[in-house]
Amino acid sequence: MYQAYKSNINSTITLLLKEGCGVRSISRILNISSGTVLSRILKIGEQIKVPDFDQLGCQFEVDELWSFVGSKKNAVWIIYGIERNTRMVVDFSVGRKTSENIRPLINKLIGLRAARIYTDKLKSYQSLVPNNLHRVLRYCTNHIERKNLTLRTHVQRLARKTICFFKRQEYLEAHLKIYFWG
Repeated sequence: MYQAYKSNINSTITLLLKEGCGVRSISRILNISSGTVLSRILKIGEQIKVPDFDQLGCQFEVDELWSFVGSKKNAVWIIYGIERNTRMVVDFSVGRKTSENIRPLINKLIGLRAARIYTDKLKSYQSLVPNNLHRVLRYCTNHIERKNLTLRTHVQRLARKTICFFKRQEYLEAHLKIYFWG
């Protein structure tokens, strides 16, 4: 009985997070503490694994967006890639906008024998993506830019002029896993 109740709350939290509800809103709706909501978000995020993307020869779009963790002084970047036709998120990383944080994602896409990888004009992409795969053209990252807008709309803590931010990076990563694959 308790296990079914716990599972039901987890699925409700997942649904409410995807619909754009904040932690305090979920807490009020479910009549549980915000600490419980946060701990459940972490547990749900830990259970979600990156789905195996096994299609070879696809075209991908890669982009980044920023958020804050801990305070407005600590900006972090969310770098992620989507498959161009299905718009499925292949993988993401959270951290500084450096080649070390971008490299695992790019290597994963190259490992999938990407036909093309479309990016913006960030210098790190030029050094990480082979020239025969890399394209930086106007309007070639429209799908991922639209996904950025949708993501900012549904996850209010990612909005540009918000006063809210994630207290810890683990919460941000768990929330993204739930949003992308939950």
